[in-house]
Amino acid sequence: MSYEVRVITNEIKARMLAAMQARDAVAKNILGLALGEIQTAEARANKALGDDEAMAVLRKLVKSNEETLGHAKDDAARTTELRREIEVLSSLLPKALSAEAVMEALAPVTEALRAAKSDGHAMGVAMKHLKANGAVVESAAVQEAIKKVRSSP
Repeated sequence: MSYEVRVITNEIKARMLAAMQARDAVAKNILGLALGEIQTAEARANKALGDDEAMAVLRKLVKSNEETLGHAKDDAARTTELRREIEVLSSLLPKALSAEAVMEALAPVTEALRAAKSDGHAMGVAMKHLKANGAVVESAAVQEAIKKVRSSP
């Protein structure tokens, strides 16, 4: 198992213990679920997950809860619980760059973005550059940055 994943797993376990001691059932349950999902993914892959893969598992859980939140508008208790779960999981993830920060990160490839045949091609150029530099981004922020870059002279 890689060092990074052990750090993430250990962080989840430490937060679970703190949640148990604080009698925070929501945090304890969602952290236990996250740990279980990571371990299941490792068992299915028959190998330790890399840092990106473990983060993808956590992002998948956040996205699932956000989708469920959209359907649980009438249930105030469930909505509160889902928001708390999203908050707990999101605190484990690195913060994504804002659209402005993405624009700054894309400065070296601005001309390539403007020369791209379509927004989709520009998105590919942008994502390749951002991933090569280890940037954590959300596609909506990248799309917004691309629109601004391609529309400016």
